[in-house]
Amino acid sequence: MLAATLFCTAIAMAAKTPAQKLMKRLTKIQKFGVMYGHQDDPFYGITWEYVPGRSDTKDLTGSYPAVMGFDLGGIEMGDSKDLDSVPFNLIHDEAIAQSERGGIVTFSWHPRNPLTGSTAWDTSDSTVVRSVLPGGSEHEKFQTWMKRVADFLLTLKDKKGRNIPIVFRPWHENNGSWFWWGQKLCSDEEYRGLWDMLQDYLNSRGLDNLLYSYSPNLDGEWTTERFLKRYPGDDRVAIIGEDAYQWGTEADFVRMTNADLTFITAFAKEHGRLIALTECGYKNSPDATWWTRVLKPILDRYPVCWFLPWRNAKKEYFGPSKDEHSAQDFMKMYNSGRILLADKVRKIK
Repeated sequence: MLAATLFCTAIAMAAKTPAQKLMKRLTKIQKFGVMYGHQDDPFYGITWEYVPGRSDTKDLTGSYPAVMGFDLGGIEMGDSKDLDSVPFNLIHDEAIAQSERGGIVTFSWHPRNPLTGSTAWDTSDSTVVRSVLPGGSEHEKFQTWMKRVADFLLTLKDKKGRNIPIVFRPWHENNGSWFWWGQKLCSDEEYRGLWDMLQDYLNSRGLDNLLYSYSPNLDGEWTTERFLKRYPGDDRVAIIGEDAYQWGTEADFVRMTNADLTFITAFAKEHGRLIALTECGYKNSPDATWWTRVLKPILDRYPVCWFLPWRNAKKEYFGPSKDEHSAQDFMKMYNSGRILLADKVRKIK
């Protein structure tokens, strides 16, 4: 705990950039509870699409999520919409709106496979990461891709023309092998080189508003030695994330999540980082009591800054909605008093 205390004290004393100020604010918010986040929250829900001002979270609770997640997949191609068909002009507007209402904004990026042109999930070639690093066949192309990411992020400004603070979560779930930057698709050195190349480029563009989250997938068998092999370093990471979905049995999910968060909590305290469930959920809520019976005990046990269920689409949803059967259980968890939405977070400066 000493390292974390010293780190947070240093942030409080030296917070000058938007990213540092965001870290200071997150540290303060954590004392009040755990923030609820949701991916693509203002764009569509289980039964609707693109209704201005609407949100499944707001419909149910009366407030927007404290954290909103957006994705940049497709921006690298010059597309007008992201990989989930959300127009980037709407992402731009809603990210600024979320910041202005006092909420937290987080971005992920699922870039296409630069070798094949297919999706981020194309793992047909194990040399993709190597190809985009300096000296690789796709390095020049990837420089253009990073420029397009930076160009977009630089448009996200408040009314005074300042870059809004953003939690940026690149190259996530790297301990799995379903993305072209995954465990079996590149070496540890190549992965860290990919991270450093992107972060260094964004820093060079003046994006001092990005707070970086390193977010592996649910694992269940972390050791310090194994975790450090791909960890970018304390000088590059502020938040240790965990993407934890219940895809299998409840017993496996609880066991693995507890194991991971026990490890991550200890690691974060030693290294002075915050922790978060940067993605989570149970697809289509087959268990109407999952929020209070399965997830809440986990949130109560660990110093999680926020948890972010993935998007609510018509055929695949992860967050609560007044239109589905776990709504009452989510409200029971919310009414316990520890779950923070945008209305409460706004008051915490």
